[in-house]
Amino acid sequence: MGHWFAREIVDAGKLRLFCFFVMFLLTFLFIRFSVRMIRKRVRWWPGNVTPGGMHIHHVVFGLVFMCLGGIGGLAVQDGTSPPAALTAATFGVGAALVLDEFALVLHLQDVYWTEQGRLSVDTVFMALALCGLGLLGISPLEVDELFTGEDLINGGLVVAANILFAVLSLSKGKVWTGLIGVYLTPLALVGAIRLARPGSPWARWRYREGSRKLRRAEWRERRIREPIERLKHTVQDAIAGRPTP
Repeated sequence: MGHWFAREIVDAGKLRLFCFFVMFLLTFLFIRFSVRMIRKRVRWWPGNVTPGGMHIHHVVFGLVFMCLGGIGGLAVQDGTSPPAALTAATFGVGAALVLDEFALVLHLQDVYWTEQGRLSVDTVFMALALCGLGLLGISPLEVDELFTGEDLINGGLVVAANILFAVLSLSKGKVWTGLIGVYLTPLALVGAIRLARPGSPWARWRYREGSRKLRRAEWRERRIREPIERLKHTVQDAIAGRPTP
């Protein structure tokens, strides 16, 4: 195990990303366990942090950890050193605490246990997926391979096309496809070609009311998208807790 870690993580320059990923995941699982215990009002678990009666959300602590890890990491030159690992881990802790309350920050109100609060869990899952792709050695936009050669023009065109496909996917309401498509160009291309989701910016711009494309998009939403969403919500509720009806 030690030889594998040294070869695949340290020597490959992924130590910081690995430490960030591990601490991000562990912190998310811990904070979700904590808030669920607080929600159940169990006596053996500490409650919210409320000095002077003011409830301090954990996003505040997350910002502090992100500043410590981010600024400290900028001062570390050796990416394979223990300080590099420590600062990356600290940044991972902060990022998890912040993204776990992403919906609260977006709406500027406490929507943690509402349906709107699911956005925080979606954001955390997306961050884990993108970080995991990085650990697998998949480069965003494939820039590591494209810009190490001499043909910078073709490389730039490929990157521009990748970005275009990803933006089109996002405009069609396909967030997962668009963001992961930044790493996997064929996926972004598929998302850019296929029908947009009803209510997405692309559908509002391009699909007329009552048009064949809009009817097909609505049918796909009911028959394909909604069952997937229900399955995703089941997994989210098992890990992060069910929102209040």
